[in-house]
Amino acid sequence: MRIACIGYRGWAINIYKKLQYRFPGYNFLMQLSKEEFCGLQIEKFKPEMVLFYGWSEIIPSKLIKGSKCLMLHPSPLPKYRGGSPIQNQIINGEIHSAVTIFQMDIGIDDGPIAKQKYLSLEGTLAEIFERIEVLGFELTQDIFLNGLEVYAQNNENATYCSRRSPEQSEITLEELETQSAQYLHNKIRMLQSPYPNAFIKTCDGKKLLIKCSEIIHKN
Repeated sequence: MRIACIGYRGWAINIYKKLQYRFPGYNFLMQLSKEEFCGLQIEKFKPEMVLFYGWSEIIPSKLIKGSKCLMLHPSPLPKYRGGSPIQNQIINGEIHSAVTIFQMDIGIDDGPIAKQKYLSLEGTLAEIFERIEVLGFELTQDIFLNGLEVYAQNNENATYCSRRSPEQSEITLEELETQSAQYLHNKIRMLQSPYPNAFIKTCDGKKLLIKCSEIIHKN
């Protein structure tokens, strides 16, 4: 089988490397950075599947229509379609989510679902990424071994979120005065590296990064 693996996030690359090790008889094409991405090279490779795990750049519609392109989306689709799904779920107080692998089409995360499995959003961002890596490998391995079967999403249950900008990482004075400790803790942990860390602006015009936090409950 010929598999093209496209991605640049650490957890996605780790999934691809595990798949290479698990399936030594498969022929893999690896494009592991935004700069390496080449749609023409993928077309010439003629893959049975193209994996776009953790990819957030525009993909040519010709490639999507001409190949079985799979995306890993860390949300219980059809909920939280769109950008920054982990951050938007955490800031909304969600702790129960899912890893979803779906077949891409020209819409926004609305293609038919191949696999979906529960994902906890508790803990640090690094711990969440580790879970995504484990689940992503397990689900993809299942697809390779048992074939690709998909089912349509229920669009009536769809919700959407927008990609967050670095400016939204600021913890404002208004938030300190109006938001709970849990909200602020969630904002800090959802913005741990490699994302733009949470910060406060100081009186001397500098930014103070806040990379971790802990809630202390009164006795």
